[in-house]
Amino acid sequence: MSNPFLSTKAKAGSGSIHLALLPPNTPRLRTLNYQYPLKLVSPAAARAGDDLVHTVYLLTYGGGLVAGDSIDLSIGLETQTKLILLTQGSTKLFKAPSRDVISKQCMTVALEPGAALCYLPDPVQPFERSCFEQQQLYNVALPIVEGSKTGSLCVLDWVSNGRPANGEDWSFFRYSSKSEIFLCQPDDKKRLLLRDNILLDDHEKPESIAARMDGLAVFGTLIIYGPLFRQLGQFFVDEFKVLPRIGGRNWDSNSDSGEDEIDPAVSRRLERQRQETEDRVLWSAAAVRGCVVVKFGAREVEGGRRWLKHMLSEDGTIRAQFGERALLCLR
Repeated sequence: MSNPFLSTKAKAGSGSIHLALLPPNTPRLRTLNYQYPLKLVSPAAARAGDDLVHTVYLLTYGGGLVAGDSIDLSIGLETQTKLILLTQGSTKLFKAPSRDVISKQCMTVALEPGAALCYLPDPVQPFERSCFEQQQLYNVALPIVEGSKTGSLCVLDWVSNGRPANGEDWSFFRYSSKSEIFLCQPDDKKRLLLRDNILLDDHEKPESIAARMDGLAVFGTLIIYGPLFRQLGQFFVDEFKVLPRIGGRNWDSNSDSGEDEIDPAVSRRLERQRQETEDRVLWSAAAVRGCVVVKFGAREVEGGRRWLKHMLSEDGTIRAQFGERALLCLR
C-alpha cells in the first residue's frame, strides 16, 4: 500500500482509495491516501464467507467539518472486490459565520463489474447555523464479457436534527445532499440511472425546517442496486407492500383469526410494526430503473437506527456478504 499521506502540494481534504485484485485472486488495498482534514483508517481485512472484505473508516479531525472545509474522496473498486465504508460516530457539522460559508463533501466511486460497496455511515449531525453540501457519484461499469454481472452498492445517507440537548431542532442554515448512479459503457459514455436529492433550507420557505419535518428527528435515504443486493431490495419492496394501511387490519391486536400458531416471519413482522408505531417510524420503498430507493424518518435517531437494524438483520444479505462489521453504525 502506498504512503497514506499525500504530498504537501495535494489539495486539502483530498483522498483516494483503490482496492485492487492481485494474482491469483486476492483483493488488496493498493492505495489509501488522504490530506487534512480528511483521515482514512483501514483495519485488517476480514472474511465473509469465501470473500476477503476490506473496510475503511472515513474520519475527520475533530469529529466533523468546520465551516469552509471541503472533502474530495475518490474510490476505485476493481472487479470482484468488496469494500465497507464506515464512520466512527456521527459526522458533526460545526456552525458557520454566515450561510455563504459552506462545508462541502464530494465522493466519487467507480465500480468495475462484480465489485461491491456497502456504505452505512452514522447519521450526519448538523449544528445550529451550519451549512453543508454533499455530492456522491457512483459510476458502475457495464460488463464487457457476456454473462458477467455489474457492480453492486448499498449506500445510506441520513441526517439528524442536530443536538436536542442544546435546544437544536433542524436549526441549521442548509443541508443539501445529492446521490447519482451512472452506468458507464466501455466507450466512456455514461447513462444516468438514478438521481436522488435531499434539500433542507431555511432561506426561501415561510415555514422553518423543523415545522416541515413534523416532529421527525432523523431523515434518511437507503439506495440499493446490483445483483449482490437484489434480495435485499426485494425484501424492502415486499415489506412495504404489506404495511398496514388506514382502515386496514389492527396490527396491535394479538390475532383476529383465532389460530394458536402464527408463522415466525409474520410474527417478527408484527413485532417490528408495533415497534415502528412506538418509534413513529415512517418509511417507503420504490423500485426505480433497477434500483430500490428507501426513504425513512423517525421521531428519534435511535428509533430510526433500531428500525434499520431490524430490517437489515431480518433480510441477512449485508451480514452474509460483508460480515458483522458492516452493521457497526446500527449498534
